Amino acid sequence: MIGFAVPGTSVLHRMRPGVKLALLAVTVTVVAVLRDPVWLAVAFALACALVPLARLPLREAARQVAPVLWLLAVAVPVHAFFGTWTDAAAMALRILTAVTLAAVFTMTTRVEALLDTVQAALRRVPWIDAERVGLVLALTIRCVPLLAAIVRDVLDARRARGAGGSLRAIAVPVIVRSLRTADAFGEALVARGYDD
Repeated sequence: MIGFAVPGTSVLHRMRPGVKLALLAVTVTVVAVLRDPVWLAVAFALACALVPLARLPLREAARQVAPVLWLLAVAVPVHAFFGTWTDAAAMALRILTAVTLAAVFTMTTRVEALLDTVQAALRRVPWIDAERVGLVLALTIRCVPLLAAIVRDVLDARRARGAGGSLRAIAVPVIVRSLRTADAFGEALVARGYDD
């Protein structure tokens, strides 16, 4: 779900990352407490309207939101079975709105700018090492697409060999390659003096 920033000059692109992050937090909090599906549908429509406002490619924005649809395909019927369809619709709209807002945020904000903003805010707290927290955040953000690439490479290799897709046959090489990557990250950090 971590998207890459799409270059642009829209109002959302020009807005400071700290302001956008604060607005995202407030908006998602408001959406989380809303109960009426009608108001949630309005919130979702407004979140969708941010995509053309920011001049983002519709296909790329849809790709950011699409993975959550698989979750909702299972969660909505289960929620309706144990509750009501109204509650299930409210839950689905709440999740779709939050994910859409997060996608717009990540597509209009460079990761470097966001990390700089977080570090600047953390420097005001004397007992937090802002540089190390920034490094951890940067590594976390970098590792998500890296892990996805490892899984994709393993699946491609299995397909090329005509092998089946059992969970163990996929999980073992993914885990081994992930551990090797983690070791390489660790060695790089030790070489730069982050060994404590």
